[in-house]
Amino acid sequence: MKQLLQLLEDDCTLTHAQLASMTGMTEQAVAEAIASYEEERILLGYKAIVDWDRTDRESVTALIEVKVTPQRGEGFDRVAQRIYQYDEVESVYLMSGAFDLTVIISGRTLKEVARFVGEKLAPLEDVTGTATHFILRKYKEKHLIFPKQEEQEERFVLD
Repeated sequence: MKQLLQLLEDDCTLTHAQLASMTGMTEQAVAEAIASYEEERILLGYKAIVDWDRTDRESVTALIEVKVTPQRGEGFDRVAQRIYQYDEVESVYLMSGAFDLTVIISGRTLKEVARFVGEKLAPLEDVTGTATHFILRKYKEKHLIFPKQEEQEERFVLD
């Protein structure tokens, strides 16, 4: 189980035949195991990691520290559920330390992210404070290294 899940996490594009060869399982057993993992919600989805900086798409990612008042009997769950319902929100994590939740969001511009924080996140009942940090450059995500873009020298032509 662990080996198959690890292989899928590392590269979900592997075929059943490749996974069978790598685990010593049959293709049928791999297919059944994957179907079972999906049904049991052990496998939640499959996603490509895209280096958007290498495209013409403008995008800003922010990490937001959120302080909240936990609710009796529900702790932080109700507030987290309200936050993760927004389309802009990519991830929400319960944290230990100086703040309670980490929220990762994406937007097209800094202004769009700031508007989300100011108009949607901060005014939520039970949210007592936020601190926004903009991600300037990604070096590694989900074990994948983002290669450095070749910096183009600006050349000036003088007449």
